[in-house]
Amino acid sequence: MFIPTAVPTPPYLKPETVVAFDRYIRVTEARMQDDLNNGGFLVIDRLPPSREPEACDRIRKGEIYIQQLHTREDGSAIEIPSGLIHHWTAVIFVPGKTLSQAVAVLQDYAAHQDIYKPEIRRSQLLEDTGDDAKVYLQFHVKSIVTAVFNADFDVRYNHPDATRYESASRSTRVAEVKNSGKRDEEELPVGHDRGFLWRMNSYWRVEEKDGGVYLQNETIVLTRRVPTIMAWIVNPILDSLPRALLNKLLFGTRDGMANRQESSSVKNAEARWTASGAEL
Repeated sequence: MFIPTAVPTPPYLKPETVVAFDRYIRVTEARMQDDLNNGGFLVIDRLPPSREPEACDRIRKGEIYIQQLHTREDGSAIEIPSGLIHHWTAVIFVPGKTLSQAVAVLQDYAAHQDIYKPEIRRSQLLEDTGDDAKVYLQFHVKSIVTAVFNADFDVRYNHPDATRYESASRSTRVAEVKNSGKRDEEELPVGHDRGFLWRMNSYWRVEEKDGGVYLQNETIVLTRRVPTIMAWIVNPILDSLPRALLNKLLFGTRDGMANRQESSSVKNAEARWTASGAEL
């Protein structure tokens, strides 16, 4: 992950930026529901027939398929005043694993600080009601400079059928941490920071077929917009953040399924998933 060192004084998060982001999310989530209803569960299911076989073959060989997305409303782009949307999705295939094993890893929030380190430095399950959860994550981004964020998420689970699972993780609070790890560590007021991460939604879809599981993550990040004079330098760097995170999430989940010994929380999550699947 990369963060620019020289950026102008940030235009703090404005109400109209939040409203536009929420609109973008509503339209995107409506498209996701349409995909589910119309048989396009994974992004590769929606590829043109001329491209789908090659993409699926590469994924089953262990490669990652990644695509940048741009949600449009009635054919027009959704403007985000004073902000930028970074929207990516990616898929990998994990052979020899089951849906319940994948879900158990994804829902083992206490272990996310180990599975996805160093990008996720702290993780905690705050509340779990079965179909919903509240989660705390601390993101640690280090390149030329370091940025740390405390973030709270509301998570919603859904299992359309016995072979598929999906979850939606929506940020409810993102605060940049100043002087992390030092005596004078403090959170900056929400939205009054450098603007590297204002909002983040992350959507998982998992499908068991072809002798393994397909893992898909779709991530939408809201960041600051920069002046035109610096946009050609800064915007590509900001846009690399969610793409790098996607790689970490997918490969971290795959490696977590392959390498970790199953903790009691993993076993409990898998047992719960198996039981819920049996009820379908």
